[in-house]
Amino acid sequence: QAGVFVAPCSQGIPHKGAAMSSSVHEQISPTPPVLKLYYKGRQRLQQFLDRAVVFHTARWGAWFGFLALYILIVYIREGFYIISYGLGIYLLNLLIGFLSPQMDPDSDGPMLPTGDDPDDFRPFQRRLPEFQFWYQGLRAILMAICLTSCRMFDLPVFWPILLAYFILLLVMTMKTQIQHMMKHNYVPINWGKKTYGDLTKMPTAGAPRRKDNK
Repeated sequence: QAGVFVAPCSQGIPHKGAAMSSSVHEQISPTPPVLKLYYKGRQRLQQFLDRAVVFHTARWGAWFGFLALYILIVYIREGFYIISYGLGIYLLNLLIGFLSPQMDPDSDGPMLPTGDDPDDFRPFQRRLPEFQFWYQGLRAILMAICLTSCRMFDLPVFWPILLAYFILLLVMTMKTQIQHMMKHNYVPINWGKKTYGDLTKMPTAGAPRRKDNK
């Protein structure tokens, strides 16, 4: 007698692929509107910062303008000296990073030789780039202005002591920085590469030469 093959009943047994797809659909949820708004605002901010890189004068004008506005608020309201002290210390740390080289010979060891030619142009590489100094400082100033709207942060303190300590800290820090600059013979300002006037202006091929009128 020939054997009869009976196929197993698949009814009631879920398919493996269907189970995986259902679990994936359960895990994927739509992005909340708050996160969408946050990501959109962050993208807009990044686009604004990318466009503002080349506008040095306008950026620093706005920076000092907001700083003057904060000083005016503190002067009129006669308070928030703790916030002012913290803002001053933070801006001082940013300034030191802006004036310091990226590779410190005292902590990172001697640098590789780059040649003995004194006329060789070597741009100064900062530990904190100029744009980051501007952005982080502006963000701190705006945050300090927002904190002045709440009297909870106006802690009672004898402000002349804070001012004297900040001035002492500023003088000592800048003295150390200037000694470091004199020791390693660097200037934290890029004057640009040397040019040689008309010698660098080569005539294009086929262009007529200009004759000097005597």
